[in-house]
Amino acid sequence: MHGPAMSLSPFSASAVSAWLLVLLCAVSGTYCLLRARRADRRTRGAAAGEAVMGLGMAAMAVPSGTGAWGPQILLAVFCGAAVHALWLLRGGAHHAHHLVGSLAMAYMALEMTAAGAGQGHGHGRAGLPLVTGALLVYYAGYVLLGGARLVTAGGGALPGAVAERGPGGAGDLTRACRLAMGTGMLAMLLTM
Repeated sequence: MHGPAMSLSPFSASAVSAWLLVLLCAVSGTYCLLRARRADRRTRGAAAGEAVMGLGMAAMAVPSGTGAWGPQILLAVFCGAAVHALWLLRGGAHHAHHLVGSLAMAYMALEMTAAGAGQGHGHGRAGLPLVTGALLVYYAGYVLLGGARLVTAGGGALPGAVAERGPGGAGDLTRACRLAMGTGMLAMLLTM
C-alpha cells in the first residue's frame, strides 16, 4: 500500500481495500481534529496528536503514492509528532501509545523514503524484521484488547486513552476511532 510501488487498476480488490483504509483513517483523523477544537486544555493535545496520526495515515495509504517528496514530508511530520508525544508523556504514561504510533509512522515513512531512493527493500519487504514484528505484535494486541473493551458493557478505555464520557456517548465514538486507527496501523504494517 505504500508509495510508488503500488500500481493497481482502480477496481482491483487491493485498490478498493486501500481506498477504504484511506477513508477510514481520514474520517477518524477528521473526527479527532473536530474533537481537538472543542476539547478542554487537558485533552486537546492528545486529540490533536490523534488527528495528525489519522490524517497522516490516510495520506500514507493512498494507493497512487504520495509523490517524490511525500515520504520525506511524512517522515518530518511524524518525527514532529513523536516529539509532541514525548511532550505529552509529562502528563502520564498513558500517552505512551501516541509515541509508539508516531514512531511507527516515522518508521514506515523512512522505509518508503529508502524504497523510493532505491536503497531500501521496496514494497513487499518488511523493513527491519525485529522492528516490524514488534510493531505488529503491539498493534495486534492493541486492536484485540481495544475491541474487547469496546464491546463489553462498561467499554473501558483503550491503552493510551484519556478517559472521556460514559458508555453510549462521545467517549465510545472516540474509542471506536482509536480502534479504527489501530486497525489501520496494523493493516499498513502488514502490507509493508
